[in-house]
Amino acid sequence: MKNQKGFSLIELLIVVVIIGIIAAIAVPNLLASRRSANGASAVEAMRLFHSTEATYQSGIGNGVFGNATQLFQQDFIDGVLAGAAGVAGGATSIGNQQVPATPGPKSGYNYTLAVTLPNGQGSLSQFTAIGYAAVATGVARTGERNFFVDETGVIRASTTATVTPDVNSPALNN
Repeated sequence: MKNQKGFSLIELLIVVVIIGIIAAIAVPNLLASRRSANGASAVEAMRLFHSTEATYQSGIGNGVFGNATQLFQQDFIDGVLAGAAGVAGGATSIGNQQVPATPGPKSGYNYTLAVTLPNGQGSLSQFTAIGYAAVATGVARTGERNFFVDETGVIRASTTATVTPDVNSPALNN
């Protein structure tokens, strides 16, 4: 018999099966870590919304909070976050930042920012910001939870990405 060199078909199939098993273990962990990183980015966006709203209210807003367009126009938030919060694509700030032409989620999350104006009877301006996963279900979901912050600065989270958080949701422990 000749001295043959190389791998047999069985040996190659065993290697392919081993690589498949490793991939089956690694891919779900990779997706989970990406969702976790997206959630951390969303929490940071909630902190940013609170601090920029406080700055806007005490300065430019004269006691009134600003909407996402106003915060972006004053360069308090960047174009990507502004686009994820509903600012029109192509908008420009005073510092010449631009919202992407086709705005979309920032790190897998979209945001809503709502401002309540004072009604003139001793009430104060209020705001709420909600960060919600762009894809809430399935293998391709972009986050595990949704987040909420208002003028109190307490960041709250829903228990799943399919529930919208509010002032009654549990506060984060950080």
